[in-house]
Amino acid sequence: MTGNEADTKAALQHSWIAAFFRSRPPGPAEYLRVINLDRQAEIGNLVEVADTAARRNRGLLGRTGLEPGQGLWIVPCEAVHTFGMKFAIDLVYLDRRRRVLKARSRVGPARISACLRAHSILELPPGVILATQTQPGDQLEFHSAPAPSAATPAGA
Repeated sequence: MTGNEADTKAALQHSWIAAFFRSRPPGPAEYLRVINLDRQAEIGNLVEVADTAARRNRGLLGRTGLEPGQGLWIVPCEAVHTFGMKFAIDLVYLDRRRRVLKARSRVGPARISACLRAHSILELPPGVILATQTQPGDQLEFHSAPAPSAATPAGA
């Protein structure tokens, strides 16, 4: 292999690796309305989607809490931690069909929670699971929701 061929091969490998690990460019966050079909209950109407590496890594860190209706859908994800957080959250673990696998209420700061069969996790204000009676086996439905206005930032 000549020097040019080796350089070309290395460049191709590097570009493939870079493309594989590259997260999407930051853009406006996407928001969802989440409904529990089995309970006919709204889980949240301003659930932010964390579907990039940057958004998944940040999660709810730096926020002071979640208002009613707010939440974060982390996808893909099977485990979360609450180290560095200042408030409790409810966790709902979902499979690929958005069926509830596990629900954990009022998970406090400095905790780890996982469900290795999960494809994604909803992080919600404490009390949502109890108020909506969400439980394993329930089917959730997701709909697009408008982004909050600049005057009322989500989770600020």
